[in-house]
Amino acid sequence: MVAVSTAEQTDPTLAEDLPLLSSPEVARFVAQGALVFEGLVPEEVNATAVEQLEQGAPAVRYGASIPEAFPAGTLGATLIALPRVAGALRSLLGPAPQVDHHAVHVRPPHGGEAQALHADAIIDARRDAFDVQLMYYPRDVTLEMGGTLSVPGTHLRQINESDIGRYHNMLGQTRLTCPAGTVVLLHHGIWHGGRRNDSGTPRYMYKIRFNPTVRQQRWWDVSDLDDPRVAAELDARQPWMEQASGRLEIHNRVLLWRELSGDPTFDIDYWVHRVTNRPGTREEA
Repeated sequence: MVAVSTAEQTDPTLAEDLPLLSSPEVARFVAQGALVFEGLVPEEVNATAVEQLEQGAPAVRYGASIPEAFPAGTLGATLIALPRVAGALRSLLGPAPQVDHHAVHVRPPHGGEAQALHADAIIDARRDAFDVQLMYYPRDVTLEMGGTLSVPGTHLRQINESDIGRYHNMLGQTRLTCPAGTVVLLHHGIWHGGRRNDSGTPRYMYKIRFNPTVRQQRWWDVSDLDDPRVAAELDARQPWMEQASGRLEIHNRVLLWRELSGDPTFDIDYWVHRVTNRPGTREEA
């Protein structure tokens, strides 16, 4: 392998003609807190990835640029250079996100304990920004291998890390089973936890967390911004939502969509308009 200095490397999210996400895809991320790309990574990469993961994750400076964190030839650089990965990261975070940290998670055969349900954050009050976590699975993940459990739609319900650990099962929770080469992009606030591995095969997962460096607004393909599937995605309820909590989550989705789309008038069933209507505060009143 020929070493390439970081000065000679470029950030893949700055490339032109990336395959960006559509508006319905970004709306699905806002509603569910995750996007799954099954079997995205080529087999030739999967075949050598485990060998690299067995060596662990080298230290990376918090806030490093992508070229600084991942020199050419590393697994991180290879994954981010995939056009669909770079395009999805740019769509959600904007160009040139920073690397927060990366880690290798290995569940040995017949080993490990079920991780308590948690979010990878203390109480994060941001309503206009979020981090994205990339999870890569170089091998098939079966149900017996105990794929990552997550609860779609919980990412906007602000919690303090593992304070929700007393909840062992929730309506609508999913356990990820997937083919080798699958990449999952998660909102940092989603409730999740690793499951124990009851199979005779080790389970590998590589994670990279990214921070935005620009305002996260209209970085995807916005040519279909008025597609009716956008509102349908944002209005879709999850099984764990009760009547009242469901309205609260959809209200939170509208606020995030307004920020991402730059459209302060977007709403669903007029809920945000009602609670933000304060005519007595207007200058002309």
